[in-house]
Amino acid sequence: MAQSRDLFDDSTMTFGEHLECLRVHLIRAIIGLAICVIGALFVGDKIVAIVRSPIDTALRKAAQVEGSNIEVVDIADVSMTDIWQSILEKLGLAEPSEQPEPGTGTAETPAETFTQLKTDNEFDRTIIVNIMPSELAAALHEYNPGAYPAAKPTSEDDEEKPLEIRIAAPEFQQLETVIDRQNQTVTLNVQEAFMTYLKVAFIAGLLIASPWVFREIWLFVAAGLYPHERKYIYIYLPMSLFLFTGGAVFCFYAVFPFVLKFLLSFNAMLDVNPQIRLSEWINFAVMLPVMFGVSFQLPLVMLFLERISVFEIADYREKRRMAILVIAFLSMILTPADPMSMLLMMFPLTLLYELGIILCGFKAHKPEVEGLEPV
Repeated sequence: MAQSRDLFDDSTMTFGEHLECLRVHLIRAIIGLAICVIGALFVGDKIVAIVRSPIDTALRKAAQVEGSNIEVVDIADVSMTDIWQSILEKLGLAEPSEQPEPGTGTAETPAETFTQLKTDNEFDRTIIVNIMPSELAAALHEYNPGAYPAAKPTSEDDEEKPLEIRIAAPEFQQLETVIDRQNQTVTLNVQEAFMTYLKVAFIAGLLIASPWVFREIWLFVAAGLYPHERKYIYIYLPMSLFLFTGGAVFCFYAVFPFVLKFLLSFNAMLDVNPQIRLSEWINFAVMLPVMFGVSFQLPLVMLFLERISVFEIADYREKRRMAILVIAFLSMILTPADPMSMLLMMFPLTLLYELGIILCGFKAHKPEVEGLEPV
């Protein structure tokens, strides 16, 4: 009977050398992580804006009033002289003015008017209001009868249409700022914004540095693996990273809009004003994509269980209905309590379950380890 050999008989490194190698790779991984985190700190505001974009968009949509005709426009799009001229023309109190030919430069352009107004700091924003022409004519005549004659009375058959008037004032800029801030996330203590900034920068730096960190870990682990074991890592690790990234991106761009619309709708139903805390949103915005990324590892988990003979392909096919039931239950647990997010996790996982069956169909070649003989 042949005597079995120790797997580490051919090792060229002592235990102390292994520890030294581990220390070197860990130091290099930490240095790479620190560089990426420091770099993320310089663009942390842009990263926070990206993470905040789903909730800010959802809050703005939730605050919109259906049927509202209020429009906020830039003063650069309009000249105040043209505004008053148009009003008087529609009221019949002034003769129509001749528009200058393009490129003649005989009239003040809206951009020039805006520049002058901007310099004088008189107006920052304009709003459009609707007023009946007869009411405006009566108000102007009452204010200055000599300058504004009384408007001709209209018959009942004449249908009077409302007149659009643009009004500019610096308070409109302040009002717009207040409304925008009402539809944004908030902080409840002094240090919350700073700590959230650091958290987001660290997470972003970790994501950016993850290829380098994985590389250093792999260089240490690969030294103790057989060639066929390293081959499995080369095949399945990129697949795992792709599935995780796909799940996280799918959650961020496809699931968040439905989840936030459903959850914020209860604020309108209960007639309350949502004030979303920034730190809580960051935790939610990180947790849910991670759950989707982990759940998208289902095909590899199925493949692993099949390779270690826990399940067979026939088991996956025969228990398909039970698997779909389990997927539906897990989707309900891992997502918020709205049916849309549950379905958005359940349907992809059902497709990934079928992908797992296909992967299990590819039988891997299991070479015998050279130098090992059965006892």
